[in-house]
Amino acid sequence: MTNPVLPTPPELDALWPEERLIPPPPHLARRAHVPSRSTLAAFRAEDFPHPFAALADLLVWTRPWRTLFDDSHPPFWRWFEGGELNASANVLDRHLPAAHGRVAYHWIPEEESEEPRSLTYGELLERVETLAAVLRDDFGVHPGDRVTIHLPMSLDLPVAMLACARLGAIHSVVFSGFSARACAERILDSGSRLLITADVYRRGGAILDHKAKADETDALVTEGGGRLDAVLVFTRDAERYASPTPLRSGRDHHLNPLLARRRGTRVPPVPRASNDGLFLMYSSGTTGKPKGCLHGHGGYLAWVAATCRWVLDLHPGDVYWCMADIGWITGHSYIVYGPLLSGVTSLLYEGVPHYPDPGRPWRLARRYGVRVFHTSPTALRALRRLAPEGPGLERPPFEILVTVGEPIEPEVWRWYHETVGARRAAVVDTWWQTETGGHILATLPAADPMRPGSAGPPLPGLEVAVLDEEGRPLPPGSKHAGTLVLTTPCPGLMLGLWGDEERYVRTYYGRFNRNPHSHDWRDWPYCPNDGARIDTDGYVRILGRIDDVINSSGHRLGSKEIESAALAVPWVAEAAVVAVPDTLRGQAVGLFVALGPGAPEDPAHVRRTLEETVSARIGPIAHPHHLWVVPDMPKTRSGKIMRRVLAALVAGRDPGDIATLANPEVVSVLAEIVAGEGTARQPPG
Repeated sequence: MTNPVLPTPPELDALWPEERLIPPPPHLARRAHVPSRSTLAAFRAEDFPHPFAALADLLVWTRPWRTLFDDSHPPFWRWFEGGELNASANVLDRHLPAAHGRVAYHWIPEEESEEPRSLTYGELLERVETLAAVLRDDFGVHPGDRVTIHLPMSLDLPVAMLACARLGAIHSVVFSGFSARACAERILDSGSRLLITADVYRRGGAILDHKAKADETDALVTEGGGRLDAVLVFTRDAERYASPTPLRSGRDHHLNPLLARRRGTRVPPVPRASNDGLFLMYSSGTTGKPKGCLHGHGGYLAWVAATCRWVLDLHPGDVYWCMADIGWITGHSYIVYGPLLSGVTSLLYEGVPHYPDPGRPWRLARRYGVRVFHTSPTALRALRRLAPEGPGLERPPFEILVTVGEPIEPEVWRWYHETVGARRAAVVDTWWQTETGGHILATLPAADPMRPGSAGPPLPGLEVAVLDEEGRPLPPGSKHAGTLVLTTPCPGLMLGLWGDEERYVRTYYGRFNRNPHSHDWRDWPYCPNDGARIDTDGYVRILGRIDDVINSSGHRLGSKEIESAALAVPWVAEAAVVAVPDTLRGQAVGLFVALGPGAPEDPAHVRRTLEETVSARIGPIAHPHHLWVVPDMPKTRSGKIMRRVLAALVAGRDPGDIATLANPEVVSVLAEIVAGEGTARQPPG
């Protein structure tokens, strides 16, 4: 196998000043799994891999493992080799009969007038076994088969995942907001022959026809040379099929009557080897073919169980809400597998977080007594923009507030800590990826002081470094940033990319591996392609994707630093930075902002304030030469700003496929605003 060494970009200028440390709330230590770092003193990175043997004890094995860490085929590391277990049994059967009546999920429909539904651990197991019987006996699903699941946020989604896991099949969940083409691409790549979908669901006050996507998906799969044997359809309303798209005879199967016939069937969990595949999670695929990240059983489950204890501090019976979508890795690890392993009660919310108003999340959290709240900076920015007062006086009983998915700016962090958490809750900023399966960087809520804008140190047992263009470590506190690498293998790391070993090695290890023939794991630093800086005390600050760097007049600027500076202006609700082609500088800083309450009406005042704030907080080299005030940003259904669309508009390129945006109509508005901006403004002086 060839392993080309890819060129590394020069280090970034790190201009964002270190924020002061804030001690964790002292009351958390009385209950926490990890009251201090010394609790996990055995997890020393220098003792790798031996401390991780303890994580296997968090799982129930049908056959004990023999080899803790198998490094015989680098960089395809394998954990707990020789062991056998079943994921479904680990998250359900192990809790029974003690937790038979404990609620596993409260499902919250988007419309407040509609009654929520709840499933206990016992009821969840019964539904999982019933669907597993249908998949096995009616559709011939066997261990190792791939099953594609394209479902919205309903109770059927974790049921479908765990039914596949019970049979030893590999589930591939496609985010419900993805198009039929995205679903078809994943089916074709995985070789899946079965699609589980739904008739309709609610989002933003509208009823969406989801079944129509299944018909289009099937046509695209056939066009691509594949074949779907069957499409299984859940209904949102158990009493009726609500989609205007009819069921197609011979291919489509209404699940309700099939489930009724199999109800009560016991399906024993199928033991699977620790390093057999559990699920496929595809990358977003904004550039090139989506990457099918294959996660296994033993290492993945052990890592999410550990991080639920260390980072989320989940205890059996806790009420927990991760306000993400199960269609992403966050939902797999921290709505399904991790929380169920922990024996907690989770909230599942169907629709848009701020529907019908931005107070909805806080009302729900109060009603159900949510202790641990977990969401994205994107959602927080939206809630802060729409209702800066947050929960108001009747705050939910939050003790831990978690962020996920992207770096959080210090100003948004402070709003989360002070307004949402009343300074009584610990804010836990996490960094990880689809590929790592679980958290890599985070402060531990009762053990570590918090730093706004910093994800914190690596978790116990792991080490990271920031490397310059020659692969040399940059010292903590350096004025430069570089490329983040994980220098110790992590149990949660994916097994590889589905069907493409060479791409796996090239993408994640090719940049800094100097000896492709080495069998020493130390020679294989994992590269996530994120820019970062290590503070003087070892806390790590993520500066954004390396491919989001702006190279202006020889300075390499991280877009996240500039966005954070813009968000320090109180009336700026959202900010996005892109590189604008510039004949003088190579690239210039382009800043898009959406304004919130209190913004001045004078455009010159807006521009002047932003220019002065960015220049003062970062320096004149980060001055936004282009600045656009926009009504909204182009966003995915999960709320992330699609910077590639903005970058295309400012470069005069076609923005590409925008059908999967939550608000595709805004793109034409933005194009007009960009076209009317004129030439770049020169910085002062």
